[in-house]
Amino acid sequence: MTVVSEDELRPDPDALLEQVSTEEPKQNKGKLKIFFGYCAGVGKTYAMLQEAHDLLDSGVDVVVGYIEPHTRAETMRLVEGLPILPVKEIPYKNIILREFDLDAALKRHPQVILVDELAHSNAVGVRNKKRYQDVEELLNAGIDVYTTVNVQHIESLNDVIQEITNVSVRETVPDSIFDDAQKVELIDIEPEELLKRFQSGKIYRPDRAATAMHHFFTRQNLDTLREISMRRTADRIYRDSAAKNGPAARTGSTKLLVLIGMSPSSAKNIRVAARMAESFHAPWTAVFVETPETENASLEEKKILRDHMTLAEQLGAQVVTLYGEDVVLVAARYAQLNGITNIVIGKSRRKRGILHCFEEDFEDRLIGELSDVEVHIIPDAGRREIPYKKPGHVDVKNSFPFSVADLLKTLLVLAGATVVSILLRGADIGAQNSAIVYILSVVLISRFTTGYLYGILASVIGLIGFNIIDTYPYFTFDFMKTGYPITFVIMLCLAVITSALTVRIKKQVQNSAAREQRTQILYEINKKLLSTRGLRNIVNLVNGYIVKLFGRSAVFYTMDKDGQPGGVLLEAEDERSAETLLSEEEKAVVQWVFLNRKRAGCGTDTLQGAYGFYTPVMSQGSVLGVLGVSCEKGALSPDSRAFLRMIISQVAMALERQRLSDEQRQVSVDSEKEKMRNNLLRAISHDLRQPLTEIHKASETLVREDRTDAKLAGYIEKESAWLMRMVENLLSVTRLREGSLPLKKVPERVKAVAEEAAARMKNRYPDRIFSVYAADPSLLVFMDATLIEQVLMNLMENAVQHSPADTAVDIRIQKRIRTVLIEVCDHGSGIAKEKVAHLFDADATAALNGGIGLSLCKSIVNAHGGEMRAKNNKDGGAVIGFTLPL
Repeated sequence: MTVVSEDELRPDPDALLEQVSTEEPKQNKGKLKIFFGYCAGVGKTYAMLQEAHDLLDSGVDVVVGYIEPHTRAETMRLVEGLPILPVKEIPYKNIILREFDLDAALKRHPQVILVDELAHSNAVGVRNKKRYQDVEELLNAGIDVYTTVNVQHIESLNDVIQEITNVSVRETVPDSIFDDAQKVELIDIEPEELLKRFQSGKIYRPDRAATAMHHFFTRQNLDTLREISMRRTADRIYRDSAAKNGPAARTGSTKLLVLIGMSPSSAKNIRVAARMAESFHAPWTAVFVETPETENASLEEKKILRDHMTLAEQLGAQVVTLYGEDVVLVAARYAQLNGITNIVIGKSRRKRGILHCFEEDFEDRLIGELSDVEVHIIPDAGRREIPYKKPGHVDVKNSFPFSVADLLKTLLVLAGATVVSILLRGADIGAQNSAIVYILSVVLISRFTTGYLYGILASVIGLIGFNIIDTYPYFTFDFMKTGYPITFVIMLCLAVITSALTVRIKKQVQNSAAREQRTQILYEINKKLLSTRGLRNIVNLVNGYIVKLFGRSAVFYTMDKDGQPGGVLLEAEDERSAETLLSEEEKAVVQWVFLNRKRAGCGTDTLQGAYGFYTPVMSQGSVLGVLGVSCEKGALSPDSRAFLRMIISQVAMALERQRLSDEQRQVSVDSEKEKMRNNLLRAISHDLRQPLTEIHKASETLVREDRTDAKLAGYIEKESAWLMRMVENLLSVTRLREGSLPLKKVPERVKAVAEEAAARMKNRYPDRIFSVYAADPSLLVFMDATLIEQVLMNLMENAVQHSPADTAVDIRIQKRIRTVLIEVCDHGSGIAKEKVAHLFDADATAALNGGIGLSLCKSIVNAHGGEMRAKNNKDGGAVIGFTLPL
């Protein structure tokens, strides 16, 4: 910063804006601005490019990351004159796709970057599956992003748009991206004007425009889309206002719940619940009730359920999985315990058949259980993409598995039952006992075999065996004897029902045992984590459990002091390439997880080609570590991921506890070090003060008596005075840090204090020029004038030591909105870049040739509620200053 006159220091609007921006708290995360429209062609990209030109003219480092190629000449002309980032070319099926180059943007790191089409799906081979994930990385890197999106791409509005336009929009963005944006600018034009643009070919080619105007871009559709976009923007404004002024009382107690399942229609229910939650500004929960029927679901159905859970999480829901026999009773109990006021469910289809005629519908039962809760029933008007099986539907493949071992068990038990029946008949014991023997064999077979097949087979064979062995004439099959058909039918039904109930109870016991085992494992892990101390021990414990439970190699990464991930690997016995988890390629994935605080790797939407699955271990918004699991045997199943999340929640608490313990120990050590340091400084100061005073007096006497060695005496006087000031600084530092040096703040004229300090420095250095510049000479600030004067003298002395003898030292005083900035400028060689960050550290100032004075300055300024700062002049020299609150 160069020295200027007082006239040039008068504030102007641009300077005031700059001051506001510099005084705002710095945020590590970038800001997102969305140009929002109701349809293609309303001018989103055009408005974004216009604002980019304004930013460029204002000196902002703005770059075009990606602009969707348009046939609109007016839009593409605005790209000219802006810095453009080259696109990334991806070969795909004999064509070249042009995609946004995320890595190049992160390396370029501009202040603002333009990325068009937020809802775009990236090509295969790009790090992230969706472009909004690229934008999230840019924001996490501290880059401001300008982007565009249409209303039909908002996830919660997807089904509404489909019902209106009969067009399914595949590319969507989570509502959280839209809601968390710092700015949303609605770009709006009249539908008549937009249709004229279509007709003139300014949006699409004439042949494509004619088709679009008869399908999607009809006048009715445009009016409806425009209304939805305005309503969505208004909801956002209302939510932001409520966040500042407090939500309305009528929505304060609203809590929503949506029941989800494996039906494709559940996606519509989730979106409806998300829109209701946005309107009510209320929290909401997505609940899935797992029953014995759903546990045997196919892989396709499980994938649909996983997609629904992911959709609910993206839209801001808390996803909960419950277990039970009856979905209605379990859901009603959860709603009562959690104070749910509104429930969203889909309209269930009535089961066909005489047996179900008198069965109460699902929604009627739920309303009967929850008389005080509003139940919103959503009809499923859309066509189904895949056949959906209601609970109770029998999956032949899973329910009737074939096994030679089970078949042999069945035959052996039936053979034994037959032998027992023959012996009972030989002993002249009644035939009813033989029937009980065969029913017992059916129960045993159902107990020790898998599925329903062998129980039903045993029922039929047992019935035939009973007919042949225990009915006269013996060893003949005669089903039509008087009275026996009824007996046989009842016996067959009893055997089949007994078999089915036995299989069902066996599955329930197995599932309960699995859940109990999972709970026991979590309890055991938590118990051992509570008794484990030390980061390395916690990591080894976690890795051991992961390998034991999942049968896969595990690696746990933590950040070292240099900010680089260091991993601890534990290999599974049957995996030979587990060391890949420590490769540089996998470390890059881990680094991404640390920075973006999201899962990545095999089975996710980010870096899908990685060898392992990596998930962050987080506590209070910060990443404490990254846990990686080998995917050599394939991607983790949804159940395994859910169990892994439970374990990670326990690990996060243990790591947070260890971090706090380490910080407390470090604080204790630092406190003892500071105490010893202050005692040492105090002792040195007191021991040096007396002899330095005597040396200074003797040198003054020699100078006054005009001895022949007066020159040498003058040198002694100068150096002893410097040492005395150093001792005073040492004492002041220790007193400030111990709180024994109270501040006496009164209103003082800043310029007068600065001139007094400059006058004293002029007495010490008569050959140097000290100047004071202030735009407002009458500016008053509450301060301890003696201490602030000492700060200015230390800063000026530092400037004298590091600048040529024929240059001036200037003090500049500038009034800002909430503070006053006081700077001391020299014309020396400046400050090395690597030393600026540590210039005011107490342990580093001596090594940086700043003496203890700069540390004292920081202590005094901080005690006043101000901040120290340092930088280099563009024209040479250094500027060291501080702020004081007004």
